[in-house]
Amino acid sequence: QVQLVESGGGLVQAGGSLRLSCAPSTRIFRLNTMGWDRQAPGKQRELVANITRDGTTSYADSVKGRFTISRDNAKDTVYLQMNSLKPEDTAVYYCNVPGLAWLRGQGTQVTVSS
Repeated sequence: QVQLVESGGGLVQAGGSLRLSCAPSTRIFRLNTMGWDRQAPGKQRELVANITRDGTTSYADSVKGRFTISRDNAKDTVYLQMNSLKPEDTAVYYCNVPGLAWLRGQGTQVTVSS
């Protein structure tokens, strides 16, 4: 079964950085928009950032100026560079493909200590 594979999470102090990566477990077909969302304990899932195949990006207000989404179309891999991390960024981060709800991953835990 094809799924998205996220990696790069971990424990970091406030102000630190992490880089997340995501790619399909098997090369399937050309993916258009890809993105990241996150879910913190007791909170609803929140969209973090999206990027289209031509590189157009959008961000949640809470991460603008701190996070950067990018992608490698040849590998259908999407990245999330997270700088100036805050404790409120603590969550499980999931890669997603809008319109393909069945294509999901296990997520990667990001924990930011104060």
